Amino acid sequence: MKKLFVGSLTWATNEDDLRDFFAQFGTPSSVSVAIERGSGRSRGFGFVEFENDAEAEAAIAGGNGQDLDGRAIVVNEARPRTDGDRSRRDGGSRGGYRGASSGTGFRPRSY
Repeated sequence: MKKLFVGSLTWATNEDDLRDFFAQFGTPSSVSVAIERGSGRSRGFGFVEFENDAEAEAAIAGGNGQDLDGRAIVVNEARPRTDGDRSRRDGGSRGGYRGASSGTGFRPRSY
């Protein structure tokens, strides 16, 4: 099984649109579009899985740069998630000082 990343999707592109587009290369076993929690619209990327590696390779070669809903899409093999991805998704620290201050950006002095 091979999972493909599909980027540069329009906000209007949905899972049915992706499934219909990739059906020209084979039979997708699963299709998902990343959705924003607040608005419910597409985040601009999704994933398509093929059981057959030859169909997945054909989808990469034939789909990358093609027009879907008026935009040239990016298609490549999905990379596995890393620990860094999970910590950011779970609200991990992004750095920076977040202590109390008077709004000047300086830490309060303690004696």
